[in-house]
Amino acid sequence: MNNNLVLYRKYRPQKFSEVLGQDHITKTLKEAIKLGNIAHAYLFSGTRGTGKTTVARILAEEIKCSVNDLSEIDAASNRGIDAIRELRDAVNVLPFESPYKVYIIDEVHMLTKDAFNALLKTLEEPPKHVVFVLATTEAEKIPDTIVSRCQTFTFKKPSQKTLNEVVLDVAKKEKFVLEKGTEELIALLGEGSFRDTLGILQKIISASADKKISLKEVEKITGAPNSALVNIFIFSLDERDLDNGIKALNQAVENGVDVQVFLKLILHKIRAVLLLRFAKNMEKGIEDSFSEGDFKFLKELSQKKNSNIKAELIKELIEVSSQVKLSYIPQLPLELMLIKLINKEGTV
Repeated sequence: MNNNLVLYRKYRPQKFSEVLGQDHITKTLKEAIKLGNIAHAYLFSGTRGTGKTTVARILAEEIKCSVNDLSEIDAASNRGIDAIRELRDAVNVLPFESPYKVYIIDEVHMLTKDAFNALLKTLEEPPKHVVFVLATTEAEKIPDTIVSRCQTFTFKKPSQKTLNEVVLDVAKKEKFVLEKGTEELIALLGEGSFRDTLGILQKIISASADKKISLKEVEKITGAPNSALVNIFIFSLDERDLDNGIKALNQAVENGVDVQVFLKLILHKIRAVLLLRFAKNMEKGIEDSFSEGDFKFLKELSQKKNSNIKAELIKELIEVSSQVKLSYIPQLPLELMLIKLINKEGTV
């Protein structure tokens, strides 16, 4: 592996066909370019690590913009009116060697009000040789006057399946072998971001002593909760065992586990139990996503008669998820939920 190049950059898509999970955008752009319908301004919005800057660069290349005529501006560092005035002067200069000059302005929502007003004047009457690509994670902060002058595209978070495949593909290219279920945990920890997911994989690869990566290794390096603790907590919900549920939760907290990550893995596994129970055609896919021990545990729960693992439980957990973010004691909402569901001390 080339240690000087992070995985996200090493495996960054170079063509529209290599971009995953954004077909609604790449197909539209590809067809528009083919027909010569190139807009003077685009607005790319979406959560972090979904490929906005990557697609902006591919767009620039597809319209024959060379490196010398491509400018990338970080609005978080250049948010004032002076920076935009400099840009406004620069756009009037003809391209060095391309049909277009392309300006990619990342995190554009960080611009000041005066800077936005200055940018608006340029977007209202742009030179024919200039294309702007504005990228943001917070589209709601962009003034309507700016949005109305752009072709807007919203980037989706990649699906869990897509992230799993990316982890497996990159690990294989780096000549690493992942234990079954490991890619699922890495993808979950990536929280819907290609960049974050590959960043976690990079961290694991860098710390691995050999070319084989186990689930325990991932848990240790990332600080993810031990799978056994997650299973104990789920089992306590099913058995209405408050003591063991509280013990597993607090053991995870003592181990430095983020309660939100703990809750995410609980939801992930309870969802698998329900799918095994009611969508039997998905069993093979679920089996491939978990370790042998985890799958056996989930399968047994799904077959258990009079189980307390039901759809209502997932609804409760989703509600708790929002409370965990705001709680002074992160594990408290989960503890209260346990008491309520198990009903050991009555209604809370």
